Amino acid sequence: MRPPLETAALPADAIEIGRIADAWGIKGWFKVLPHSASPEALFSAKSWFLLPPDRPMKPQRGLEAAASAHQAWREPLVLPIKEVKNHSDTVVACAQGVDDRNAAESLRGARIFVPRSCFPAAADGEYYWVDLLGLQVVNREGVDLGQVRDLMSTGPQTLLVIEAAAVAEGGKPVERMIPFVAAFVDGVDLPGKRITVDWQPDY
Repeated sequence: MRPPLETAALPADAIEIGRIADAWGIKGWFKVLPHSASPEALFSAKSWFLLPPDRPMKPQRGLEAAASAHQAWREPLVLPIKEVKNHSDTVVACAQGVDDRNAAESLRGARIFVPRSCFPAAADGEYYWVDLLGLQVVNREGVDLGQVRDLMSTGPQTLLVIEAAAVAEGGKPVERMIPFVAAFVDGVDLPGKRITVDWQPDY
C-alpha cells in the first residue's frame, strides 16, 4: 500500500538529499541515509518530498506483495517533518501522519527531496556540492578544462571530477581530478557558472 501521506507536486528546484532506510523503534520514527556527510538541509526543511525507490521495495510478504506496493505509489508525496536528530552514527526522524512502525516501514527506500531554496545559507567560502555540478572550469590562462561532472570525497579533501570537451583516443571523454582546495582553486563564480583554477591541461 502507499504510505499514508498527501500527494504534492515536486518543486522545480528539488534536490535529492537522501533515502529512508528503515523503521526505527515502534512509534513511527525511521532511519535516514543522507547523501552528504553534512546533511544540513535534512534538518532545516520543514517538509520533505518523497519519491518511490528506483527498485521495488524489499519484500515483506512475498515478491508479489512488494511489486504491488511499488506500483501503487508513483506520485510525489509530501512528508511534514516533526523532528530530525542525530543518533549514534545515523540520522533518525519522525513525521506527521507516520505514527507507528508499520507506517514507517511503508517508507522504506523512499528517496528524499527538498527544495534548493530550503538549504541553509553556506558559510563564506563554502559551497554545496550540488551548486558546483555543471560549472565550467578554466585555468588562469583562460584554457577551458571542462565541466564539473561530480565531486569525490577522499577524506582529507574533496576532488572536482571534471569531464573535458576534448575526446581522448578511443572516443572516451577526458577526465580530470582537481583538489578543491585554496592551493589550486582561485575562485568560484556561481552566478557566472565558472571555477578558476591554477591547473594545466597536461597535469
